Amino acid sequence: MEGLSLGLFMISACTFAAILEYPSSALHLLIPNPPLRRVLMGLAMGATAVALIYSPFGKRSGAHINPSTTLTFFRLGKMEPIDALFYRFLQFVGGVIGVLLARTVLREWIAHRSVNYVVTRPGRYGELWAFVAELMMAVILMSVILWVSNTRALNRYTGLFAGTLVMIYISVEAPISGMSSNPARTFGSAFAAQVWSSIWIYFTAPPIGMLLAAELYLRLRGRDRILCAKLHHENTERCIFHCNYR
Repeated sequence: MEGLSLGLFMISACTFAAILEYPSSALHLLIPNPPLRRVLMGLAMGATAVALIYSPFGKRSGAHINPSTTLTFFRLGKMEPIDALFYRFLQFVGGVIGVLLARTVLREWIAHRSVNYVVTRPGRYGELWAFVAELMMAVILMSVILWVSNTRALNRYTGLFAGTLVMIYISVEAPISGMSSNPARTFGSAFAAQVWSSIWIYFTAPPIGMLLAAELYLRLRGRDRILCAKLHHENTERCIFHCNYR
């Protein structure tokens, strides 16, 4: 479920990027303004994230769809080591397969340099600012997930908060780092495009940022205030985590 979810996310990312950025695309010609196209991309991917989190698969697996998220919940004691291992492995597998499947349909559209398999690379400000941006996005994203998912009046809306942040990040931050916040998402694109430059940023900043957010949460609220590793728990699906949700 985790692998399939990230695969679907990557198919969506490749499809919308091709429709919006391929030079001969009707929508690209209709909307010549790059920032506006980026906002539309943000809306599309934010909606995709929300749909996956509230899907039957997302309700069952917890909808981490990100090795950094899984690592953080493991660090917080909510997952067994074997579950965390296979979650992370299959997230990477799903990311690769998703982009490769998109390539079989989109062909020259996804391979064009304006789309380039939605590879994440530092923008004009360079690697340092890309690292800082990825780090801060991860800190904010995980902080919001932890505070909202562990607030009983709000936890059913965790997916909406996460999807909104994805939308904002893509709309505003993408020119700085390409907006990843997810090592498996970056790896899937890099594998298909065979573009590995600066990949260290996307393998270090997101997990470090999310682990920092977890440490801050632990110091402010304590371990007993962490209910579960699911982003959406207001459902009847089985829970495999060390769950305190009642």
